[in-house]
This record gives sequence, structure tokens and C-alpha cells, in this order.
Amino acid sequence: MHIKRVQKKRLPSQRTSGIVMFGLILIGVVVGAALTSRGSSSTDAPISSARNREGRELYVTYCASCHGVNLEGQPNWRQPLPNGSMPAPPHDATGHTWHHPDDFLFRITKEGGQSVAPQGYVSGMPAFGSVLSDDQIWMVLEYIKSAWPPDVQEFQRRLTQQGG
Repeated sequence: MHIKRVQKKRLPSQRTSGIVMFGLILIGVVVGAALTSRGSSSTDAPISSARNREGRELYVTYCASCHGVNLEGQPNWRQPLPNGSMPAPPHDATGHTWHHPDDFLFRITKEGGQSVAPQGYVSGMPAFGSVLSDDQIWMVLEYIKSAWPPDVQEFQRRLTQQGG
């Protein structure tokens, strides 16, 4: 009578499991850092949660009354108002903020909409350069961009790198 030997399946060792777990954590950290990078022309440093919180606070204080607490913009933002100006657009992915490079977004925030408006157009976007520091403006822009989906962030980052 022949008895067939059955080999037991070997479970991964604790060392192998530890290496796999470390690798997965490392991948998560790298992906997380990539998704939170600023992508702005001022620096490529990651956004810290404190900067993002401060950017949100500044946004709520100075921007939300027109652009909405949830970045939603004003109703019918594509239709001119009776005075000929346009309602405040959303800053979420449904708007067009992400269609502009960082230097444009910074300038319109600092100097106001009239600084980039075509001749004859009256912009309702006020200048915040006398109210907010350059760093505070960048924090607001970082906060806005952090709300966009990864593909929109990547599009806007590339647009910024190409100079608009």
C-alpha cells in the first residue's frame, strides 16, 4: 500500500507579512502625499492640514458670501445679471476656476476681477490684496483646489506648469 504524502500549505511568515504591510503603508503615504500636494507656482510643498483649515476659514470669511460656503457659487452663474456683470461662479469642479493657472487665480484674488477683465466688462470680483497677505491668498487657493477631484487637480496643475 502506498501512502501519498500530502504537503501542508505554508502560511506566509510573520516577516513576509510585515514586509507586505510596510509596503502597503508606504504606498498609501506616497499616494496621499501626491494627492495633497499644492501644485501651485509658489512651491510644491504638501498642504498641511493646518494650512488647509486656515485656508477654509479665510474662504468662509472673505469668499463664501459670494461663492458659497460649499464652493457652489451663485445660482445661474452663467447668466448675466441686470447690471451686465456675472454672478460669482462655483469654485468646485462644476465651475471654471480649475480652467485657469495659479498665477491667474492669484492675480484675480489679489487685484480683483477688473485686473483681468476684457475692455468694457465690469467685474463684481473685489480685490483682496489690501485685506489678505500673499500667503493667505495662496492658502485660500490651496483650500479651493483641495476640494477638486484628483483628475481636475491634475489638469489644473499641468495647466499651471505650462503657463496657462
